[in-house]
Amino acid sequence: METYELKVGPLTRQLPIVPISDELAIASFVLLGDAELTDYAARALAKQVPADFDYLVTMESKGIPLAQELSRVTAHPQFVVLRKSEKDYMRDPLKVPVTAITTSAPQELVLDGADADRLANKRVVIVDDVISSGGSLTAAQALIEKAGATVVGQVAVLAEGDAADRTDIQYLAKLPLFPL
Repeated sequence: METYELKVGPLTRQLPIVPISDELAIASFVLLGDAELTDYAARALAKQVPADFDYLVTMESKGIPLAQELSRVTAHPQFVVLRKSEKDYMRDPLKVPVTAITTSAPQELVLDGADADRLANKRVVIVDDVISSGGSLTAAQALIEKAGATVVGQVAVLAEGDAADRTDIQYLAKLPLFPL
């Protein structure tokens, strides 16, 4: 299998190149389970988040370990997870549609009403593992704004493809796309 060598700071990973359509392949990056990279990324990104924020917000599921570690490193004892579906325990959830490069079917992001209440009038930093097309980021911003919060920063381990040219995100390394 063809791989791409990813370097993030002092760490190196071999990522399998996986087709996601007839025209495009990606280097498959999975942060889940990689405690060493999660720890390094959280410490490095902590230096790039705005000094003044109230909550970190991430999307289910691959951003969760990064948000947890970044929350610890920045001394923010709680963070919020946007879910990919409504759960029975949620009270008055807020929802927005989302499309992402790695998801073939339309999905939605859901914010529990209790979390929305916590975020109201707060300053939020969005945390993700990879920013690519920006679909998840746009949906997260919309949900956060629906809750009455303000996005003051957006951070990720990687910026994939054209996302590396964005000026509204902070990231640690670039990840190319692979046309087929």
